[in-house]
Amino acid sequence: MKLHLSNTAGLNMFTAYGDDYVAVNHEKHEKNLILLPESIIHEWSTATVQTLTEADMQKLLELGTEIVLLGTGQRLRFPSGALLRPFAPAGIGLEVMDLRAACRTYNILAAEGRKVAAALLFD
Repeated sequence: MKLHLSNTAGLNMFTAYGDDYVAVNHEKHEKNLILLPESIIHEWSTATVQTLTEADMQKLLELGTEIVLLGTGQRLRFPSGALLRPFAPAGIGLEVMDLRAACRTYNILAAEGRKVAAALLFD
């Protein structure tokens, strides 16, 4: 699906996605990544939802964002509660959703000027 946005000049935005890829500013990516409005962190982890570690999640806590969208691939799957627990005390919202929903939600929040990150895990 292609996504059309306005008022996003200079921001990293998802421009398309499919079952096994996302496009950021029309560039295709097929491996786990973190997208921020100003930067891309390629291959932040090689984990799946089942193999995420505290170190993987610590990277998300250190991004300086107010919200992290964790895209869990084609299906919504939740990591263990112990991995999610540190976000609330840190004042960081963490939303777990499938990859497509994470892309759409990220674009909306980034276009609003929010400090958001999309951390995507591919199946």
